[in-house]
Amino acid sequence: MSITSEVQWSELQRDPKSVAAIAEQHEVRVKRRDGADLLLVRADQHQNRHSAAVVAARAMRSVFRAAGPDVVADALKDEFPWIAVLPESDRAEFVQEFIQAINASAELGQWSLLAQIMHEWANTAIVHADPELHRALSEPTSGDFGPVPNPMEI
Repeated sequence: MSITSEVQWSELQRDPKSVAAIAEQHEVRVKRRDGADLLLVRADQHQNRHSAAVVAARAMRSVFRAAGPDVVADALKDEFPWIAVLPESDRAEFVQEFIQAINASAELGQWSLLAQIMHEWANTAIVHADPELHRALSEPTSGDFGPVPNPMEI
C-alpha cells in the first residue's frame, strides 16, 4: 500500500514547488471542489506500476491456460461466489473473457474494461439465479413491445 498525501487544488496553485516536493516522495491526491480528485504521481512510478500490471496479467494468463477453465473458475469462486450459479458452459466462457479482460486492461491501462466484464457476468449470474427471470428472458418472444426506455434514465 502506498502513502498518499492530500492537498487542495488551491494549495497546488499557490505553492506548486512544495507540492512537487511531496510528489517526489509519494503520490499526492489533489482535492477539487468542482470535479473529481486528481492524482499526482511521478511518471517513473506510474510506468513501473503499469509494467508490473502487464507482467502479472501475462503470468496469470499462462497459469490459467495451464490450469484450464474449470480449475480457474473454482479458484475464482472464493472471490466471486456468483460464479457457482453460472452453467458450466458459461463458466468456461467467463474464464476466457476474464483472462482477456485482465490482459487488455493491463496492456491499455484501462481497468474499466475488466470492471465492465465483471459487471456483465455478475448480471448474467443474477439471471441464472432467478428461475422466473431466466425463463422469461429465455423464452421466444413475438410482437412489438413498444419503445425501450433508456437504461441510464431508469
